[in-house]
Amino acid sequence: MDRLSEKAEEILESLWVMTVEGDNVGCLLTSLKVEANSEELLELTRRSYVEIKGDRVYLRKEGRPEARMTVRRHRLAERLIMDILGIVGTEGNDQACAFEHLLRQGVDTKLCTLLNHPTTCPHGNPIPPGECCERAKEQGAAGIVPLTELRPRETGEIAYLAASDDKKVQKLMSMGVLPGSEMTLVQKFPSYIFKVGHSQFAVDDLLARDIYIRRSV
Repeated sequence: MDRLSEKAEEILESLWVMTVEGDNVGCLLTSLKVEANSEELLELTRRSYVEIKGDRVYLRKEGRPEARMTVRRHRLAERLIMDILGIVGTEGNDQACAFEHLLRQGVDTKLCTLLNHPTTCPHGNPIPPGECCERAKEQGAAGIVPLTELRPRETGEIAYLAASDDKKVQKLMSMGVLPGSEMTLVQKFPSYIFKVGHSQFAVDDLLARDIYIRRSV
């Protein structure tokens, strides 16, 4: 079967977010910013992925696997673009939207493995796990997450720093926040307090999101 067009994939992505993750049963055509007779919707209805009733579009069970994978590719792309390449904001989102359509034929699996099977996107939304994630879990592989996702008293190894600002990097390094060092999260509110070696430090949410931890198995 031919691959879906980029616009059709974006519709599936929106339907997944609004219905599977949200509280909506169906989505208004106006919410999807698409006409009922548009080529991309016809493309999806021909595959029985969606159903149109009146002014609403419904994601069918036949379309859920593809919608799920579309969301997975987008959120993995966000991790790469925003965390690794340091492109954030509107530009980062636009780049992720463009890049996600290239994650085909196992490229998404390779990227997920490279990122050590992240569980959420930079915005905190869940990344649907792939087969590679299940295998890694069975093998006891530890995932890499930002410090903000650790639980109090949880310990892990610092994997890398995602801060693109040299001053932020220098500030973290002066605290002993270096890749390979062990870190324990002490508390999350009102600020993130962590322990490195015998010292404790406090950082705000933005700086905590730049510290990536390899969770202990």
